[in-house]
Amino acid sequence: MKPILSTEEVRRLEDIIEREGTSKAELMEHAGEFVAAVAQEYDPKEVVVLTGFGNNGGDGWVAADILQQRGAHVTVATPVGPSEVPSALARHVARRTSGRDVEVVVGPSRDELSDLLSGADLVIDAILGTGFHGQLRPPFSIWIPTLNETATRVISVDVPSGLDSETGVVEDCCVRADKTATMIAPKIGLYSADAPQYVGELVCGELYDKLDEVIDDVDHAAEIVEAADLVEFLEPLPAAVNKYSRGSVLVVAGSARYPGAAMMAAKAAARAGAGYVAVAAPDACANLIRMALPSVPVIAIPSDSRGSFGAAARQVVCETAKKYDCVLCGPGMTTASGCMQVVSGLLELDVPLILDADALNCLSRLAIDGIDKTPELYRREAPLILTPHHRELSRLVGDLPVDDLGTAIDAAQRVVWAVGSDNLVVVAKGATTAVVGVERVLMPMSGPASLATAGSGDVLAGILAGTVATTHGEVERWELLASYAVAVHSYTGFAAAAEYGERSVIATDLIDLIGEAIQLVENAACRELGISGDEGDE
Repeated sequence: MKPILSTEEVRRLEDIIEREGTSKAELMEHAGEFVAAVAQEYDPKEVVVLTGFGNNGGDGWVAADILQQRGAHVTVATPVGPSEVPSALARHVARRTSGRDVEVVVGPSRDELSDLLSGADLVIDAILGTGFHGQLRPPFSIWIPTLNETATRVISVDVPSGLDSETGVVEDCCVRADKTATMIAPKIGLYSADAPQYVGELVCGELYDKLDEVIDDVDHAAEIVEAADLVEFLEPLPAAVNKYSRGSVLVVAGSARYPGAAMMAAKAAARAGAGYVAVAAPDACANLIRMALPSVPVIAIPSDSRGSFGAAARQVVCETAKKYDCVLCGPGMTTASGCMQVVSGLLELDVPLILDADALNCLSRLAIDGIDKTPELYRREAPLILTPHHRELSRLVGDLPVDDLGTAIDAAQRVVWAVGSDNLVVVAKGATTAVVGVERVLMPMSGPASLATAGSGDVLAGILAGTVATTHGEVERWELLASYAVAVHSYTGFAAAAEYGERSVIATDLIDLIGEAIQLVENAACRELGISGDEGDE
């Protein structure tokens, strides 16, 4: 797993590296070398480097010097003369670079800058770094829109200028980069809020050859989960296996209004590897689910007058649930009073439990001013996984705003820390999904925009339930298991987009691609571990 840091964690890490003997001046040289190496992948002939007032601009000056020496024609646009750059480190390298063959343009007008950019085949954005937040000021409020109007390829240094590297928010405008060359470690803001539409391809230069020895000396905002981290969930089935030993799932879901959610979750659980999947659904929709899923037993539960779980449902569901390796509750169940009783009853059982969709809304209604204020409501010995999207997560914490990755992580940590159990995980779903445990925040691979379709969350919940069941609860790191399920779900999105087109994917398309997605995760793990496909299959 690769660490993701906050801007403050990066500053602390740089201080540690400096105490270990590598100065910030050396780090700037290494950063410039990394940017130049990334730029050379495009084999540019005409390069424009846009620099600012700080150390981010210093990285750009170093890169300009190196690229010029390696045969490109480089022009640096700077708001002030090299000797007037405020940052001492950046001023030093600016003076050095300007004394060589690099062309320097000071304070270009909009038209001058536009002409300069139109003649380039690569632009390096070294205007604003990780210290930026708020609104742009001149001349950068003019430079950045001018850059975005050109069709020239852009590499941003550390963070696209105009983006808040802590929150990912763009208040005014921001450079739209084709590639972002970040330094030491990715910043949390590069994955949050507005960032994904500006960052482009993200590459990271570690800069310090002993980084692995010091990076754990600072906290990590999150960690990127790679396919190779998930190999424990990719073991082949043993020869002596049966439908029960593969793991069993009870899906407590559905209503007369939303029977399809139960169907999708159950089928996804089976596709994800569970050997025995059953559905406990209100009797108002049980026959419909039976006809749609002939291989899945359906248990008819007493319903209310509207076709949701009724007053007698709690006892029947809880007695049934005790027989299964994992229970998934929530998809399409509504928030009727009988449903709330089912959720509270399942929380009292000693069985791994996943609460999704309306089960989370029921949980929110059972609490007053946020479940984190009443942790006894969801504190339990058995594993509990919550899978809220941003609106559901907001309700869980008393309607606090949750609208991006950063606020989602904060809200999920409130929920997890209130209980403090290693067996509680919150899968905070969004454009970038965070898997939050009591000690770690993991970020598995994000899926494509095609996953933003009704029912996609039901499929993820089913994949998660099927995966939990196959482990029979014997899991050391529940965050990692949830990350595996998210990664598989993401790959179903890519596979479905490839087959149907990004705009045409519907949730049911994802289910039959779960097997292919699992194979894609395995293939990616083999590549990362340097194992051939044949070896990976053994």
